Amino acid sequence: MLRTLKTTAAGLLVAGVAMAGTVRAQAEDMTIGLAVANLQADFFNQIKQSVEKEGKEKGVTVVTVDAGGDSATQVSQIQDLITRNVDALIYIPAGATAASVPVEAAKKAKIPVVAVDRNPPDAPADTFIATDSVAAAKTLGDWVCKQSGGKGKLAEIQGQIGTTPQIDRDKGFSEAMKDCPGIEEVAKQASNQWMQDEGFNIAQAMIQRNPEISIFWGQADALALGAAQAAKVGNLGDVIVVGFDGDVAGLEAVKSGTLAATMTQQTQLMGRLALDSAIKLAKGEEVPAMQLQDATLTTKDNVEPFLKDHP
Repeated sequence: MLRTLKTTAAGLLVAGVAMAGTVRAQAEDMTIGLAVANLQADFFNQIKQSVEKEGKEKGVTVVTVDAGGDSATQVSQIQDLITRNVDALIYIPAGATAASVPVEAAKKAKIPVVAVDRNPPDAPADTFIATDSVAAAKTLGDWVCKQSGGKGKLAEIQGQIGTTPQIDRDKGFSEAMKDCPGIEEVAKQASNQWMQDEGFNIAQAMIQRNPEISIFWGQADALALGAAQAAKVGNLGDVIVVGFDGDVAGLEAVKSGTLAATMTQQTQLMGRLALDSAIKLAKGEEVPAMQLQDATLTTKDNVEPFLKDHP
């Protein structure tokens, strides 16, 4: 089925390639396409807002499309952006399925691509902007080890399998757990869309099978919030719940104590960097192939500034 989707998607996109021109305008005359995975997620909304704000300040037209978490929808949307002859494409893949198709089609149309948060491994964009999730997840795991006294039963709720953040966050947290052998992983399951209701349902099932769980690691704040809700309903008592993203709901949950910690990503910076990189690429200038940003371990002790002014 994956091959069928890729083949169909490729056919749709290539049909629009011939209509895309090769002449790129100056910044003030540029049109940049922004293809977002799912605007229901605050993380992606913050990047969208940052890109559009930066575009307005630079006189660049930004055309935003929202895939709603559906890869096939996103393929069709990007076909339309190519047909409209955008000068560059900022691309946040909706998932691992057919993620390479839009990059390949855009490159055939000589439209440069900036990937944000997720980068198709078999067809990487011209530049990739994201949090260094391996390093950040390891920092979070090290903190969990210290906070738990190096002991506990761990349940992990992963993001969408095959996406860059899911792979990297798995890797980083696992590296931390290798140095914390007293924490035993008793449950691990992936979500489909990184959503809070998924986190709740997955965590509930985990608690029923393993009522001794003392640590929940949700690879996104939404997943962690769902786990925290399930832990409360299940009367788990003293349980450490941590997330990743530093979105508004996650930061508020850290402040209230619902989440013990999260990793705050620099979404505003990534949005500005994405637009600036898109402009440079459209002008024929070089940008680094990889632009990884730091994330900040956020607890009750330092959460307030992030709520007032998100980086």
